[in-house]
Amino acid sequence: MSIQPLFYKKIVPLSNENHKALYIEPTDSFEFAEQSNSLYIAAIEFVRAAVEYPIVFGTDGEGKLFPVVLLGLKANQNLFVDKNGKWKADYVPAYTRRYPFILASVNNNGEEQYTVCIDEGYPGFNTAKKGEPLFDAEGNQSPMLERAVEFLKDYQNQIRLTSEFCSNLAELGILEPVQANIEMKSGDKFAIGGFQCVSRDKLKALAPDKLQALVQSGQMELIYAHLLSLNNIQSLLNRITQSDK
Repeated sequence: MSIQPLFYKKIVPLSNENHKALYIEPTDSFEFAEQSNSLYIAAIEFVRAAVEYPIVFGTDGEGKLFPVVLLGLKANQNLFVDKNGKWKADYVPAYTRRYPFILASVNNNGEEQYTVCIDEGYPGFNTAKKGEPLFDAEGNQSPMLERAVEFLKDYQNQIRLTSEFCSNLAELGILEPVQANIEMKSGDKFAIGGFQCVSRDKLKALAPDKLQALVQSGQMELIYAHLLSLNNIQSLLNRITQSDK
């Protein structure tokens, strides 16, 4: 099993010139996420997300650690989106809620710069003036777009804080790879892995000052939420069984 991102259709920079006639009509369909078996999650979401999803850690191409919620146990499997595109959980991760707006980062001479982008393949976008406009007649951001951009900025700040948390976990050396072989009652067999979890033994072995720092920073609460969330792997197995009926 490998961690999969959202499958965007056509990501382009948002422009008041290229998208001046574009409107957005809200849709409650999450069809765009139906083949994503995991989603990035910010640290601020851990406690709420841990109620319904397993939270684990993956690494990018540069070895940088990041947290995700597991939505499925196989490739292209999202057990939280039904055949009608409805999300089958009380809490929807912010990474999904920001769609179809995305804040893309570009490294310009060592300085991180951000550009607001959209997925032009989003079915709610139209030029038939259905819903709300992205820009007004003067080319300024509409109130709706201002709210969306503000959400992206706040979310990006949460990503920064989450990166600091992950960097600390890596520095403490308390993570370990996870691998499990699953056999369903139907006889179907598959392996889950490719991600890391906090080792309880390594956590207990930390020096008192390290443990105290985790508590005082609030990061221990995130670790506990992560560890408790792993019980939800069984819930994913139950969802597979139910979907096969």
